[in-house]
Amino acid sequence: MTLPASKLILVTGVSRGLGRALTDGFINEGHRVVGTARSEAAIKQLQDHYGADHRFDVVDQSDAVRVSEWSTSVMAETGVPDLLINNAAVINKNAPLWQVPECEFSSLIDTNVKGVFYICKAFLPALVERGSGVIVNLSSGWGRSVAADVAAYCASKWAIEGMTQALAQDLPPGVAAVPLNPGVINTDMLQRCFGSGAADFKSASEWAATAVPFLLELDASDNGVAHTAP
Repeated sequence: MTLPASKLILVTGVSRGLGRALTDGFINEGHRVVGTARSEAAIKQLQDHYGADHRFDVVDQSDAVRVSEWSTSVMAETGVPDLLINNAAVINKNAPLWQVPECEFSSLIDTNVKGVFYICKAFLPALVERGSGVIVNLSSGWGRSVAADVAAYCASKWAIEGMTQALAQDLPPGVAAVPLNPGVINTDMLQRCFGSGAADFKSASEWAATAVPFLLELDASDNGVAHTAP
């Protein structure tokens, strides 16, 4: 039996939730992972746990300069990612839009929208030059529908849907941009919205068991296709 070739996979927001579950899943399948998070303690734990075959860095993706410098270092050391997953995101505290503080709204947009743009801008030229690679921008059910008290988050995820599908039309053959709704998963973020009701949904590790093989199968034919993870 021929084993699938190992891929270089970049995941943002690896410290917890979906990002950590994806990281564990990809590495367990024999792939090399480059990851980011804002928590120094979480990054150190991941690096100590997985060792030098993988790379984890403290990166605030809302900082354009830091993202640019980091991407240059990553590609010089590890090469160009085969699969790039923009997972990192934050959510506002449940509140009607007019009660969301301006600083909280700005911080959410800086991370969820501008941060994804910065990551794409940093890595896409290399993917385009190589002529291959897949970028997956995690959206949400709230990027395709809405709910009360999370208007800011909905705005950011609707932006991801539109930006990703428009980006797909800019890309040359061989490179793909995919907006992905991961579904409803019991993570810290969901618990902040749903409280104890979050326990009714699958865990991040349960989700990753099916999401990892699905993501590994994405290719250029998926460019612009709005997927929902199995």
